[in-house]
Amino acid sequence: MTDAAAMSLPEHAWAGWSPCTPGCVSHAADRAPATRGARRAAVFVRAVMGAVLSGRRLAEPETLRARAATLLDSLGIRLEVTGDSTLSAPGGTGTLVVANHISWLDILALLAVEPVVMLAKREIAGWPLIGSLATRAGTMYIDRGSLRELPDTVREMAARMRDGQSVMAFPQGITWCSGTGGSFRRATFQAALDAGAPVRPVTLEYVQHGVPTTVAAFVGEDDFGGSLRRVLRADGLTVRVVVHRALRPMRDVDDRRRVAAQAQATVCGARLPLHQEFPALELAR
Repeated sequence: MTDAAAMSLPEHAWAGWSPCTPGCVSHAADRAPATRGARRAAVFVRAVMGAVLSGRRLAEPETLRARAATLLDSLGIRLEVTGDSTLSAPGGTGTLVVANHISWLDILALLAVEPVVMLAKREIAGWPLIGSLATRAGTMYIDRGSLRELPDTVREMAARMRDGQSVMAFPQGITWCSGTGGSFRRATFQAALDAGAPVRPVTLEYVQHGVPTTVAAFVGEDDFGGSLRRVLRADGLTVRVVVHRALRPMRDVDDRRRVAAQAQATVCGARLPLHQEFPALELAR
């Protein structure tokens, strides 16, 4: 391990770590013409301003879904959804939705499928325009560098799910260029167990003309402006949202380690022998 990599390791088990840097990011197709990128930028700005002018209505589910879809469309990004058509699983509680994390675009893609409460890093609240929109949309923020706040966050997540709200988390704790690296942090799964809520695994993938791409990745020391400029010039970009069957953990039998491991196996594609390794997990639509 290099000295730089060692210095970037997390200070505690909750803080995510990724070796990905902006050097991992590249187009998988020829760049779109600069004129098309400029047109997209203008449409994107109008879409952002439309969301700003929505005011408090942005928190309304249908408004939030429509605005998220409009923002994706303004960037020339196609949305493909396979599997279940909703993120929330049927039942008397909300659902803990967990996905791999690649880009800031992940949030728009998921909200365009179904508006849920997002758990995001606190830094996003300070982003120009995007931060205020995220806050008005009802985002929950977490300080990834502080373990002290974690129990309160878990309690709030559990309370929201008991009240019927679904909560979206990225258990890797940090973005990866391919989306499948790193281990799922377990704390958020405790909230699902405490609330008696199902867990919905979701896999996110980005392709250009059907070819896997890292152009949408937002990793390392990348900045929002640089990421946006790449996306504006990305030709044939599609975000695929694969909604897997919900896990139904049993609080008195399962623990967060087991549920996190099964969710990670589902999201990242490593097929574990469900009934041998995780006999207490019931799969349900």
